[in-house]
Amino acid sequence: MGATGAARKLASAAALGGGGLSVLGAGLYGVLVAEAKFARRMIGNADDVPPDATGWYGRGRPGPAIRIALLGDSSAAGYGVERVEETTGAQLASGMAAQAGRRVHLRSFGKVGAQSSALAEQADAAIGTHPDLAVVLIGANDVTHSVLPSASVRHLAEGVRRLREADIAVVVGTCPDLGTIRPIPPPLKQVAREWSRRLAAAQTITVVENGGRSVSLGDILGPEFDAAPAVLFGPDRFHPSADGYSQLASVLIPSCLAALDLLPDDEARPEPLRREGILPVAAAAVRAARTPGTEVDGTEVGGTQRGLRGRWVELRHRRRRPSTKAEPPAEHEETAASPGETAP
Repeated sequence: MGATGAARKLASAAALGGGGLSVLGAGLYGVLVAEAKFARRMIGNADDVPPDATGWYGRGRPGPAIRIALLGDSSAAGYGVERVEETTGAQLASGMAAQAGRRVHLRSFGKVGAQSSALAEQADAAIGTHPDLAVVLIGANDVTHSVLPSASVRHLAEGVRRLREADIAVVVGTCPDLGTIRPIPPPLKQVAREWSRRLAAAQTITVVENGGRSVSLGDILGPEFDAAPAVLFGPDRFHPSADGYSQLASVLIPSCLAALDLLPDDEARPEPLRREGILPVAAAAVRAARTPGTEVDGTEVGGTQRGLRGRWVELRHRRRRPSTKAEPPAEHEETAASPGETAP
């Protein structure tokens, strides 16, 4: 079975409540179980509590404020850094405030060690805060804890569906490429790479089918990280460093702006010269899983959402914005200065 067929079958198995083991093979699953146990011994336990990025960003900028909920695992929580402005949430919110020219309020719901099964509870909590946008980062812990991919995808589908039913825009950063984690030796790291890529492809299909958009996070643990592990990995060689979280935010921000219709008009249509275009969702999902920073979002062709090979999607490689110095969050909202005055 090709990668496209495998991704489609895995997403279908999740939707129908199937186990999905046959898609990956019992042998591959058994190797991953052994790998997961070994990797967890090498990496150790994540006991520290990361700084809470919840608060207001974009001091002195005008309203209305953009409200963002950040859900997921340790990459969403910002595990491994000491200062709040180094976390994913602070870097994401600071960048969104700078690019949109508006105040941003971010609520962080991510938990260290969270698996996709935690998304339902996080989504319900986020819905109660009435965000405009939910950003979800999940999947790596499912791989290292040998959770069946179909179960992971089913939990993700439920979380995205709940958020979209509440009229919240959703951007999901799919499972990163775990084959570059240094504590995992070959040949086990090849298994991790294959498993995480298949999960990322199935996540993409599920996210789009439930009304969200996905962004490949392969470059969180991909070529850039492999080339500079001392810079982009934290001390445990598994979680990103502050520079790594900055890379993560830089990938997410353009798609978050697109989800809120805050990008310039000249970036509205796919650009063939950038290898962007319209594809069936399964084909786009496989390409995205192998190409870091790729966004996949649902679209229509000739007034219809589906073709012979499934849901139509736009595959995009969004332009990254200039980096913004992250700021610590303010506890209370600050209003913009009046004309002729200086913002406090």
